[in-house]
Amino acid sequence: MTKRVALIRGDGIGPEVTEAALLVLDAVNPDIEIVPCEAGYEWWLKHGGDTMIPPESWKILEESDACLKAPTTTIPERWAPKSIPVSIRQRFDLYANVRPIKTFKGTVGRLGEVDFVCVREATEGLYSGIEYRLSDDVAIALRKITARQSERVARVAFEIARRRGWSKVIVVTKRNIMRECDGIFIESVDRVSKSYPGISYEEYFIDNMAQQLVKNPQRFNQNVILGTNLFMDIISEEAAALVASIGCIYSGNFGDSYAMFEPAHGSAPRYKGLYKVNPTAMILSAAWMLEYLGEEDLGKAIFQATEDVIAEGRYVTYDLGGNASTLDMARRIAERARELTRR
Repeated sequence: MTKRVALIRGDGIGPEVTEAALLVLDAVNPDIEIVPCEAGYEWWLKHGGDTMIPPESWKILEESDACLKAPTTTIPERWAPKSIPVSIRQRFDLYANVRPIKTFKGTVGRLGEVDFVCVREATEGLYSGIEYRLSDDVAIALRKITARQSERVARVAFEIARRRGWSKVIVVTKRNIMRECDGIFIESVDRVSKSYPGISYEEYFIDNMAQQLVKNPQRFNQNVILGTNLFMDIISEEAAALVASIGCIYSGNFGDSYAMFEPAHGSAPRYKGLYKVNPTAMILSAAWMLEYLGEEDLGKAIFQATEDVIAEGRYVTYDLGGNASTLDMARRIAERARELTRR
């Protein structure tokens, strides 16, 4: 049965990396229907309103099996609508944001090879949006942590470790200060851990975690790093700097019956229209989406093709040491993926 994918082309360089990803998808010819939908800061600038996602786009999203989203712009002004990824995560209860962090062959960074997975609770914490301006010079924000969401995301982390044959989950908190919120989180992790007797967990406070990640990142290889929304937003971004480029970091947002796939990087508006940015994260987000939708062989072929092209080093973008354009790199990945799927 053909699966339906809602496609958000995004802002800034979003349409360019989307074009690149579609080139690669076309090369392997998956059994999916891609339905573009309007959304984003640039759309909102033209149409206004209290949301960056119009009702007709919500309808497409709700009638789809998954969403493929290019980078979108979120501005920090008080009057601006809620960000698109936060809106979609909360609407579809996509409680687990997952970012694999792995060095590509031929692109070892200054701090050495890394291979771990970041798992972030993505629907609550300080991103719940419960904040108030009490006066001109006083504002408060509430950090909401629930046992239900904490247990669900912990189970995702332990399942990833189990499937990969790894034996440790690193839990990021600041429980020595925020004893109630992080107390609920670590208690939830502990309950879930009892169902995984071969996998241990170790707690790191967020400040120490940030230091250790650059002091000796290899200590976390073959680990899953788990934490609440804001902490893991920061840690997974720091972790992305350990590989050749954040342009290589893809991600998935998972609920019980829906998923959204997106690059970890932003919309980089200053590069808009130049076709120079790295398309890897968008291409691999699309590949992971294929695996999620049951097209495992095609998804794996795209992953292998991308790894081959990066290792080859001839058709890569400037951030990977080459001079290929966004579409030059995508075309080479598409060509290699086509070769792999014909075997």
